[in-house]
Amino acid sequence: MKDKTMTAEIPHLFLQPDGWVPAKGYANGVLAEGRTVFTGGLVGWNARQEWEHLDMVGQFRQTLENIVAVLDVAGARPAHLVRLTWYITDKKEYQANLKEIGKAYRDVIGRHFPAMAVVQVVALVEDEAKIEIEATAVIPNA
Repeated sequence: MKDKTMTAEIPHLFLQPDGWVPAKGYANGVLAEGRTVFTGGLVGWNARQEWEHLDMVGQFRQTLENIVAVLDVAGARPAHLVRLTWYITDKKEYQANLKEIGKAYRDVIGRHFPAMAVVQVVALVEDEAKIEIEATAVIPNA
């Protein structure tokens, strides 16, 4: 693991074992200390639980915006994210839209890439949902 320290800008230590090929777009692991925020599985509807987007990219962007809104209530920001678990209903649609998904991610979260997993599922509880994301954030101790 490279010797790095946590800062206000990067409040977590991203774990990269020596000799491993660097992860691209995610971290293999994250070391964090502080108050923990957990979200439920959030989907891409708006605050009124109305679907503005039926495509995966639009729902993905809205889901990230929903995560940021929940984090804000706790006084957290996207840089505090340490883990995201994505549940998608269509791997082919996901792969066909990686460029747009990456842009939406950077627009909403920035260039902060915590530990992540993407899992294809048969369906989500909300029939219109194409993606659901659970987030974990750690707000550093003052």
